Amino acid sequence: MWQRECIPRGWVKSVRKMKDNVFLDVNDGTCGHNLQLVVSKPQLQDTAYGSSVDVTGTLGRTPKNQLELKVDSLQELGACPLAEGYPFYPKKSYPPDYIRNHLHLRPQVSSVGSTLRVRHQATKCFNDYLDREGFIQIHTPIITSNDCEGAGEAFQVRPANDGLLKQMAKKGGPARPGTFLTVSGQLHLEAMAHGLGKVYTFGPTFRAENSKSPIHLAEFHMLELEEAFMDSLDALADRIESMVKCVTKSLLENSSEDLSSVRKLTTDSNLEQSFTWVDKQFPRITFDDAMQVLQQHKTKLKSPVCPAEGINKEQELFLVDHFASPLFVTSWPKAIKSFYMKENAANPELVDALDFLVPHAGELVGGSVREGDHDKLAAKLPDREALGWYLELRKFGSVPTAGFGLGLERYLAWVLNVHNVKDVIPFPRWAHNCAM
Repeated sequence: MWQRECIPRGWVKSVRKMKDNVFLDVNDGTCGHNLQLVVSKPQLQDTAYGSSVDVTGTLGRTPKNQLELKVDSLQELGACPLAEGYPFYPKKSYPPDYIRNHLHLRPQVSSVGSTLRVRHQATKCFNDYLDREGFIQIHTPIITSNDCEGAGEAFQVRPANDGLLKQMAKKGGPARPGTFLTVSGQLHLEAMAHGLGKVYTFGPTFRAENSKSPIHLAEFHMLELEEAFMDSLDALADRIESMVKCVTKSLLENSSEDLSSVRKLTTDSNLEQSFTWVDKQFPRITFDDAMQVLQQHKTKLKSPVCPAEGINKEQELFLVDHFASPLFVTSWPKAIKSFYMKENAANPELVDALDFLVPHAGELVGGSVREGDHDKLAAKLPDREALGWYLELRKFGSVPTAGFGLGLERYLAWVLNVHNVKDVIPFPRWAHNCAM
């Protein structure tokens, strides 16, 4: 029984020619499910895979109870001449690095479309969770005068016009060494938390790393959160665990079809088998505990175990496999962590910091309780001139705060089981590459 009039528009994903009719699968990009069109041969132009079409017809159901459109009229909006250089052919699969060479066309690949819809839904879920929990979103600056992490991996900002640069220099303008693209909005969030309480930012972040590794990008999106009146590492871990589980459950509920279509390219396990961790408590071990585990199994590792150098990616993934779960590593040596982390009350050689490690991606979250003692922070501050304002937060109405940063692309690579973060962002930028 035909149900109602329908006017779909979309792209042809497959063409199957029968004796009297042609069956087209069309997708409009809003979901992973294609709509089957039934077109009589006299109605059909030479419409090929990849073409865009505008169709009118009557919607009904097949004998297998699937939606189907009996076409009354079909207009081809944009032809797709496959023989003239279109890089993707029907019924063929392509490796991610090949698809990545065609950034402007790759949304037309079904798996990429699914990935980007999951990305949209994950972003929405993170924002929804934080809104429910009373956090206020802050648009922290992209251009900043501080290198928050102090690792020297910031991009410097300056005008491309040399004449303008000279004019600005004469007038004492901002085009001076020390103006960067942000590596983190954390310090700005701390200022906001000292008046708004619970704040977060979710935007582009930049790292000038000379790396082409599958877990690094020069531009990526980071969710950063700062919570006032929080002085416990356990409370911070509770916040991270609650958020990650809540967002993932929402994804499983709202994006299961797209999750499955991407994951089936790299794994045979179903969603229920792969996400049992959402209902389990994440282990929490100290850095010293982690070192003991790694030392006990050092013959299984390619890299040497060296506490002074921290935990590298191979070792992170080994710990995740060893505990068969995402996990927190807490209480890190002060010597290998950042200046803003709070000195541990029981052991001044440690800081109240944590890393959250997950399968496939390694470190997903880094966070800490922030140093609230004015004198201790003053002694560690790397640049008193540039960060005097940050120290002053500890002078006027200071409160304990704690926070973290979560890389969106690493989260997506984890839940989608995608092996390269360049394939979960629309326009990846990495060392020596800025296509488009």
